[in-house]
Amino acid sequence: MNLKIRMNAATGGLLAALVSCICALPALAQNSEYAIKDAKIVTVTGAVIARGTVHIKDGKIVAVGERVNVPGTAKVIDGRGLSVYPGMIDSGTRLGLTEVGSVQETQDITELGDFNSNAKAVLAVNMHSELIPVARANGVTSVITSPRGRLVSGQAAMINLDGWTWQEMAVKPTVAMAMEYPRASGGGRGGGFGGFGGQAAGNQREQARRQVEALEKKLEEARNYANAKEARAKDPSLPARPADLVLEALIPVVRGEIPVLMTANTEAEIKGAIEIADKNKLKLIITGADEAVKVASLLKEKNIPVIIGPVTEVPRREDDPYDRNFAQAAELHKAGVRFAFQTSDAAYVRNLPYQAGTAAAFGLPKDEALKAVTIYPAQIFGVDKMIGSIEAGKAANLIVTDGDPLEFRTNIKHMFINGRPVDLSSRHTKLYDKFNTRP
Repeated sequence: MNLKIRMNAATGGLLAALVSCICALPALAQNSEYAIKDAKIVTVTGAVIARGTVHIKDGKIVAVGERVNVPGTAKVIDGRGLSVYPGMIDSGTRLGLTEVGSVQETQDITELGDFNSNAKAVLAVNMHSELIPVARANGVTSVITSPRGRLVSGQAAMINLDGWTWQEMAVKPTVAMAMEYPRASGGGRGGGFGGFGGQAAGNQREQARRQVEALEKKLEEARNYANAKEARAKDPSLPARPADLVLEALIPVVRGEIPVLMTANTEAEIKGAIEIADKNKLKLIITGADEAVKVASLLKEKNIPVIIGPVTEVPRREDDPYDRNFAQAAELHKAGVRFAFQTSDAAYVRNLPYQAGTAAAFGLPKDEALKAVTIYPAQIFGVDKMIGSIEAGKAANLIVTDGDPLEFRTNIKHMFINGRPVDLSSRHTKLYDKFNTRP
């Protein structure tokens, strides 16, 4: 016992001394004020500035324009011959939730059970994933990362790709509720029951019908739970309902406060998802959306945005034209449907700019392709007041490039996330340097 007391006293004294030393250290000298001067500035939401300056201070864009007064306290980056763009946003990933696709132990994207509305992706994000620097190196500063695989998979988060904690990384910890429309039969990105026939196909359709009913029942339960909770707040004499974390998390969904990010691929699935949204007054975003072009007029009428991609994948069906995925964005644009791009992955988030670039090569206007990885996803997910374009007052999520970021040959020279310069090295660049200088 005496030994234990002496050990505790010694440990406590050591900790106290350590805290005292840390408190006595001067604050880390880190410049929080920067100016990128004499660069081409592509604001996305305004006119392109042929030669201008972006002033950054305390994580925000202070000013942008041809004539910006830069104080002597700012660190200046020479932007001659370079271009400044908003950091790119991937609208659908598993980044931070999975590391090695073939190793189950490194994946944390799916929970048990059909209804996991209380599961938060942001709490599971691995801030030290090797895949994050790889994505940053190609100009991606923010992503939607989302659980998957269930009727209600959980809460998707929008995160910045820099930070020591999830609180530092979170742009919006809960940006949408991820759900999946039950698949009955046929192909479609992410699965389906293609290849079944006869009784097996009928069984799959019946199972899908029961799952739709179960989803609608759960949404109805959430509305009743919310109404009972509100009624008791007004009249405390009413009996309290037992706490239900799943229903509690669905309250902002059924009240239309956060959108539903519904995976639906075929024409029938998309129509079914819209029917559920209409019936339950949900704010709907369709992701996957393989056959969105077939229901483009309905999506336009309902003002429902879609998240498409990966654009560079081959078509799922043998009789589809080779450019079906390449041209989808252009067709949706012509139909007036709002959309953004996703890689739907973790390891290949770095290919996001090429999803947009490929769509531009197959008919999508170049400025629309850029907006679909910057301001459009910010608007769709309700964070356009914070990120997505180069405007005074927004977070300084910026990339400085030696060319068009949607082109393969372009290099990212500088990156800022929340006004902080970000290291652009990654496992890929380190391996390149290692073998480039081999004897």
